[in-house]
Amino acid sequence: MNSISDVLTKSVVVFSKNYLPISRVNIKRAIVLLIAGKAEPLELSDGSNSYDLGLETPRMYEVRSPSQVVMVPDHIRLTITGTERIWKVPPVNRREVLKRDHHACQYCGSTKHLTLDHVLPKSRGGSHSWDNVVTACMSCNSRKGDRTPMEAGMSLKSKLKAPIHPAISFAEQFWSDLKGYE
Repeated sequence: MNSISDVLTKSVVVFSKNYLPISRVNIKRAIVLLIAGKAEPLELSDGSNSYDLGLETPRMYEVRSPSQVVMVPDHIRLTITGTERIWKVPPVNRREVLKRDHHACQYCGSTKHLTLDHVLPKSRGGSHSWDNVVTACMSCNSRKGDRTPMEAGMSLKSKLKAPIHPAISFAEQFWSDLKGYE
């Protein structure tokens, strides 16, 4: 049996009304959503039909108050369709590029003395865009100079792309983690 402090440290995956995983919330937030009628337990089967989402058998956490008992499952589904916040691709700036590149040089992996580097130098027609700007340490940036990585004999650690919507990122990670359990 779980103690109350163990249960309150758990988290719940929230699915949108059309069954897309959108976030993970703490159990307190899940209780508020369930009691307010804004979410419902995500049922994986209805007896006759089995909806195989690849999810393990859900656990239910029992949370008691003086007046009621709430059963909170591992997965809940929103019943409301709220106006989604508009998410815009952030501007290409030092803070956002460092965040995308996990505060590491994209040439050697160093986390010290970081700068920004244009893969195709601006002097050679390169743009200041998500697919051309990377995090580089000072020594790699100096070594590369006014050349392309190929000309300098260097390679990038990851493919360059603009940040994606946090909900999409969460969904990709959720399904990726789920495949790892198979």
